[in-house]
Amino acid sequence: MATLRFKAIQLAQSRKPIEIKEAKKRSEIFGENVFNEGTMRQYLTSDAYKGVMSAIKLGKKIDRKIASQVSASMKEWALSKGVTHYTHWFQPLTGATAEKHDAFFETIENGMAIEKFGGSQLVQQEPDASSFPHGGIRNTFEARGYTAWDPTSAAFIYGTTLCIPTIFVSYTGEALDYKTPLLRALHAVDDAATAVCKYFDKNVKKVTSSLGWEQEYFLVDKALAGSRPDIILTGRTLLGHSPAKGQQLDDHYFGSIPSRAFNFMRDLETECMYLGIPVKTRHNEVAPNQFELAPIYEEANLAVDHNSLLMDVMGRVALRHDFKVLLHEKPFAGVNGSGKHNNWSLSNDAGVNLLSPGKTPMSNLQFLTFFINTIKAVYNNEELLRASIASASNDHRLGANEAPPAIMSIFIGQQLTNVLEELEGVTNGKLSPEEKTDLKLNVVGKIPDVLLDNTDRNRTSPFAFTGNKFEFRAVGSTANCANPMTVLNTIVAKQLKDFKIEVDALIEEKDLKKDEAIFNVLREYIKSSKNILFEGNGYGLEWEKEAKKRGLSNNKTTPEALKAKISKKTIALFEEMKVMSKKETEARYEIEMEDYTMRIQIESRVLGDIAGNHVVPTAVRYQNMLIKNVTGLKEIFGKDFEKHAGEQIKLIKRISENIEVIHIKIDEMIDARKKANKLTNFEAKANDYCKNVKPFLEEIRYYCDKLEIMVDDEIWPLTKYRELLFTR
Repeated sequence: MATLRFKAIQLAQSRKPIEIKEAKKRSEIFGENVFNEGTMRQYLTSDAYKGVMSAIKLGKKIDRKIASQVSASMKEWALSKGVTHYTHWFQPLTGATAEKHDAFFETIENGMAIEKFGGSQLVQQEPDASSFPHGGIRNTFEARGYTAWDPTSAAFIYGTTLCIPTIFVSYTGEALDYKTPLLRALHAVDDAATAVCKYFDKNVKKVTSSLGWEQEYFLVDKALAGSRPDIILTGRTLLGHSPAKGQQLDDHYFGSIPSRAFNFMRDLETECMYLGIPVKTRHNEVAPNQFELAPIYEEANLAVDHNSLLMDVMGRVALRHDFKVLLHEKPFAGVNGSGKHNNWSLSNDAGVNLLSPGKTPMSNLQFLTFFINTIKAVYNNEELLRASIASASNDHRLGANEAPPAIMSIFIGQQLTNVLEELEGVTNGKLSPEEKTDLKLNVVGKIPDVLLDNTDRNRTSPFAFTGNKFEFRAVGSTANCANPMTVLNTIVAKQLKDFKIEVDALIEEKDLKKDEAIFNVLREYIKSSKNILFEGNGYGLEWEKEAKKRGLSNNKTTPEALKAKISKKTIALFEEMKVMSKKETEARYEIEMEDYTMRIQIESRVLGDIAGNHVVPTAVRYQNMLIKNVTGLKEIFGKDFEKHAGEQIKLIKRISENIEVIHIKIDEMIDARKKANKLTNFEAKANDYCKNVKPFLEEIRYYCDKLEIMVDDEIWPLTKYRELLFTR
C-alpha cells in the first residue's frame, strides 16, 4: 500500500542535486544588493552622504531634508535593479522578522502615475501594533505603533522589495522589538568602555561591540518533512524511535558534505553574498543531516540583522532544493541539538580588540581590565544571562549531548587561570618600584600576544574565552541574537561603569597611581567572582553539586529562568543603563512566558492528535491482523495452536497494554491542559504547563515509540528517524 510515508520516501530518494553555477567571484557580488557605503557614495549628494555617515559613526540625528535626499537616491538605486516595492523590515517580539510591502507606484491627476518614495516614507511608517506581542503595553483597541529607520544597518534588496531595517515602538514610545533595546545597550557599552579605554589611550572616542554567530541547522527532505505533522506544526519530532545508527560513529562530523546539501549551501552563500552577509565557513555537524555555517565578525547590530535575515533566506533557498530547514534546538531525540554560538568582543576606533592581549605590558593590562570586568559582569548577573537564552525549545537542548548546561559558568583555560591567581596575590595598596616591575614583567607582561591555541576548548561551558573573544555557547539555534546580546552588553556596560568609579575613587582618595588603582580593583574582582570560573566537565552531576555550593543558579526550565528578568536588580540595571524601562522589562517577561505556554500547548495538542489519530489506529489495525493470524492458526492446529501462536498472542497483549496507556495519558494530558487554561494569570499558567502538562509529552512519546518497533513497518504511518536522518 502506497502510504504518504512511502510516497515521501520514494520522492526523496529520487531527488537529484540541483546544479549551481557560480559565474562570478564572491568578492565581486558581495553587497551588490545593499545600499552600503560604496553605493551611497555613488548615489547620494555630498551633504546626504555626510549626514548618513554621521548618523552611523557618531549617532547624530538625520534631519528631514537629508532624509528626503536619501530616499530619492535609494529609490533611484532600487528601481535600477527592478524593485517595485519597499518595506520597513523589523524584528517584533514574535521571534521572526516582519514586513509590510508598499509599492513605489502612486497615481496623479489626469489618470497618470509616478514612482514615489519620500523622506517621510523612509523615516517612519505606522504598522498595526496590536497584533504583535506587546505584553500589555497597548490595549487591543489602541493599535498604533511606529517603525523608524535605523541608518546604522544598511537597506537591502530582497527579491523585488527594498527592505529598510527599522526599530518598532508603540504609540507611547515603548520598544516592541528586539532591535531598540539592543541599540540602547550598544550605546551604553560604548560610553562605559570608551571611558575605561581612556586609561590606556586618551585618543579613543568609540568602542564597538562585535558579534560572530555560528548557525547550526538540520536539512530534511521537503516531502519527508511534509509527511510528519509534528515537524510541520512544531518544528520538531514529538515522537520517533531512535535508529540503530545515529551519531555513534562520529562519521558525519566534518565529513564530506552530501551533494544535495552542498549545492544548497552554495546557493545559500550566493544569496548571502548579494545581501552583504559575510558567510565564510560551512561544514557537517555531529548529528546526521546536521550542518553549520558561520560568518566573518561584524558590528553587533548588523550581525543580529544579518542572522535574522539569514534564517528567512535559508528557508526560501531550501525550498528550491526540495529541503526543509529545521532550526529547532532539538528536532530529533537522541542526537545533538542545534545552537547558535555567539562570539562576542569589544573593539575601539583604533581597531584594537580589547579582549586580545597586545605585545606590551600596558596593552596586556588593558586586556586584563576588560577580561576581568567581563567575568565579574557575568558572575554578578548569571541568572539574567541564563534568562536571556531561555525558551521552550532551548530547554530540550541545554545539558544534552554537546550543549552546555543551564548553569552559567566561564571557562578561561589553565594559563589565564594561573595569571589571575598571580594577580590575586598582588599586594593591596601602593606598590613599591620592585613590585611594579615584578607585576608587569611576571604577570601582565608574560601574557602571549595570541592565546588562541594556549587553551583547549570546553564544549560543556556555556561561556568560554577562546583567545580573543568570549563564546556564549548556550544560545539556541532559533533565538534572535539581540536578546542575549542586549543582556551581555548591558551587564558589561554596568560593570565597566562601576569599575571606573572605583578606580577613580582610589586615585583621588587614596592617592594611588592609575596602574596601582586598576590592579587593586581587578584584584578584588578576581576574589569576588572566582566562583563563576570552572574548567571541568559541565555535564557531570558533580558540577551540579559544586555549583550549588558556589551559589550559582541552575534554572533548568524557562519559567524558572525568566523570573530573573523581572527581579528588582534587573529592572534597576536596565533603567540605570537606559536600555529598558520597568514597563518594557515586565512586558517582555509576560510575552516570553505566554510564548512558552503557547508552544507547550501546541505541542501537547499535536502529540495528542498524532497519538490518537495516527499511532493508535495503526496499532489497532496491526493488532487485528495478528488476531486474524492467530484465529487462522487455531483453525489449523486446534488445541495445540498456542504452541504456534504464543509469540503473536504476547505481541497482541503488549500492543493492547501500550494502547491502553496511551489513551489514559492522552485523557490525563487533556484534563491537565484544561485546568491550566482556566488560569487567568500568565505566570501561573506557564508554570502549570511546565509542571503538569509538559511531562505528558515524554510519557506519551515513550509508549508510542514502543509501538513503532512492534507494528509492521509497511503500515506505520509516520516517516521514521532512519529515513528522516539518512535519506539523501
